[in-house]
Amino acid sequence: MHAIRDGHSPARSSDLLAFAVVFAIVLCTLIPAHDLRRLAQIMVLALPAMCLLLWPVEALRMRRLRALFVGLWAGGFMIDGAVRAYLARTYQASADSALVLTAVANTGTGESVEYLSMYWPAMLPWVAVLMAGGLAMVWALRRTIVSPVQAGVPRANGARMPLVRRWLALLLCAVLLLSALAYALKPWRRLHPLVFWSDWVASVQELRDEWADQDELRQRTLARAAGLQPTVLSEGPSTVVVVISDSVNRDNLGLYGYTRETTPRLERLRDELGDTFLVLRHAWSVDAGTLASLRNLFWFGNYNAPEPMHVLALARAAGYHVTWISNHDDIAIDQSHAAFADRIERLSRTPGRSNRSADIDTLKPLRAALADPQPRKLIVVHLMGAHPHYSFRYPKGANPFDDGFDAVEHELEQEGRPVWLQVLRDEYDAALLHHDTVLAETFELLRQAPGSGDYRAWLYLSDHGQEVGHDADHAGHSSHTVAGFRIPAIVWQNQARSTLPADAWRRPFRVDWTGWTLAHLLDVRWQGDDRGRDVLDAAYRWADPQLPVSVASFEN
Repeated sequence: MHAIRDGHSPARSSDLLAFAVVFAIVLCTLIPAHDLRRLAQIMVLALPAMCLLLWPVEALRMRRLRALFVGLWAGGFMIDGAVRAYLARTYQASADSALVLTAVANTGTGESVEYLSMYWPAMLPWVAVLMAGGLAMVWALRRTIVSPVQAGVPRANGARMPLVRRWLALLLCAVLLLSALAYALKPWRRLHPLVFWSDWVASVQELRDEWADQDELRQRTLARAAGLQPTVLSEGPSTVVVVISDSVNRDNLGLYGYTRETTPRLERLRDELGDTFLVLRHAWSVDAGTLASLRNLFWFGNYNAPEPMHVLALARAAGYHVTWISNHDDIAIDQSHAAFADRIERLSRTPGRSNRSADIDTLKPLRAALADPQPRKLIVVHLMGAHPHYSFRYPKGANPFDDGFDAVEHELEQEGRPVWLQVLRDEYDAALLHHDTVLAETFELLRQAPGSGDYRAWLYLSDHGQEVGHDADHAGHSSHTVAGFRIPAIVWQNQARSTLPADAWRRPFRVDWTGWTLAHLLDVRWQGDDRGRDVLDAAYRWADPQLPVSVASFEN
């Protein structure tokens, strides 16, 4: 009876313990996801339900309902914190950032499963935290599912045994008042997981709807392109092939000095063709994701302008027949870019990471497009390149880097990279070795196509880079390391449109300025042309892009 005389019952002690445990677990899962100010705001939103554990409840059924409600409430905040922390740690991005929203809007169920299968090691710590926290919370809440009467405690009455001490009542009132104010303020209220993720789902759907409504935009753009009256300065047939790969980091290419032989055929072409095979040493993407990068590439880096211009619309208005050959199954890319073409060849029927369609299969439609009798042809070949899963990007058994121990593996080991990341580096480099074969074959098809006296040009670049243990223990798209933006770029012409500047190979190059260089290869001029952004022109003037990472020099 000592506990009764002191005003503490076993039921009351379990309630206090449960409150402390739930509060600590929610706080610990939210700390990695938010700065101090945001953390305080969200904890204020989380407190009201947790404070129910401090309110006296005697009926067993009500105590069960209270435990269930508090558990679900706290679980929502825990999951919210874990997801946000994973995104912040892995991509340096908030859940409602453009990077995350566009990635999710462009991801189907199959690709989501593939993503989970590849990145579960990075998610495992957060899953473990949720499981440990959940088990501890269940243990604490189960102790509260007993009424004071069942615990052998008589009903309290008067001042002798108060159910809620006065100081506790005042504290609860203060907390509830503060929480009420927080819920009344929209900037605070929208941080609540239920509100935030409801708005998030709506934003994703709005983005998908926006992509689905592209036809009107295309028609307006084609009409504007015709109104600009673009002209081709040169006479005679011309064929320009643009090869766009995915997720290729130039630091992993032997052509750029990598110690592994990942580009033997491109290196032989460079040695054979000399200065005409122009390897741009300092090429950069300004985006770490495919959708944003292609948007900047084809819209001259000015998509948000009042009247933006698409380079494919401009080419068509100038008289080029445009063919789009893609190994991607991507609705957003099809609607935003491929639909501008006169002819579209789609090889893949599986979206995202689960796409096992081989890039080598693009050669057959490319051969057919090159044989088309159209005098002026622009052919875009969009490859999977080295897009994750890396092991899907080369034939089975064609990984020469998974045996033995070479300088790259030694370097990764010295840097303390985990074993799973070293395996992914081997797979990534094997994907690039196969990619080298595909690129060389596209080049040879163009060079050997009928019409020896025709003008021909080949432009190759990647949409963005890839982090595979270069600057972080991460494999994949990366907006928080330089590796996510370092790309290769190569230009070849069988007869130059104009004398190339002697320093062209070492000029820094931006993907969002590609449209101007492509216009140079097409020899198209129009109202508003800007040669200062054409890397092949003497008037080229470099300007550093604004990246989310610090770059010491764009000339390295």
